[in-house]
Amino acid sequence: MEASPYQFLAAPATPTRGNVTVFVTDALRQAIVTLQLRPGEIIDKSAICERLGVSRFPVSEALARLQAEGLVDILPQRGSTVSLVRIADVLEYMLIRKALEAEAVRVVTGTHSDELIETLQRSMSYQRAAVEIDDQFGFHERDIEFHDIVFGDMRFTKVKAVIEHTRANLDRARRLILTPRRLSVSLNEHQRVLEGIVAGDAARAAAAMRAHIDSVMAELIAFAIEHSDQFADGDLLRADPDYAAFPFG
Repeated sequence: MEASPYQFLAAPATPTRGNVTVFVTDALRQAIVTLQLRPGEIIDKSAICERLGVSRFPVSEALARLQAEGLVDILPQRGSTVSLVRIADVLEYMLIRKALEAEAVRVVTGTHSDELIETLQRSMSYQRAAVEIDDQFGFHERDIEFHDIVFGDMRFTKVKAVIEHTRANLDRARRLILTPRRLSVSLNEHQRVLEGIVAGDAARAAAAMRAHIDSVMAELIAFAIEHSDQFADGDLLRADPDYAAFPFG
């Protein structure tokens, strides 16, 4: 018997009718975001059903939900594929994050609790450990955690919800540039954000956050121009590099 092409998907332990679709949606989203399902890859619905031990309905419903999130393309009579990343969307999402996260850092600086500093320092320790062993997945999770800690301290749930809405497509784009060098650079950039918060210097902390997001975006743009075939708007990138202009600073 041939091995399933979806070995990375694990069947639900005790599936019930009410939560199977949610489970399948979450499993496929995670696979897409972590690049186990690559941009442009054809999705074999039957193989997924067999691997997860579910009927076609929850898989079809899950794909429809992921289409609404911009992660899957469903073509009538042609099946489904993992959506290519659009650099234009990444530019907008990163601009949103830059504005909100720089402001979030400014707000918490000077009013933060000792607990916030301890939690951020703990996150930095985990990030350093991940860098030392080139644990890209672990570092990415701790990276997300570092940013979430700041929003958690603000207790502004609507702001955090806006960030969460942009995360799926951003996460898979950012994973495309995860290298040992990028991990080390991000670690140092996070450290400068933390130093600004600890010093109570709101302007310094906010500037460090903006610089961090600018740095990530610059690397993403360079990657997208060099590997334009991996992006839905790659033709535009090839024709006009200014298409990926970003308001740095």
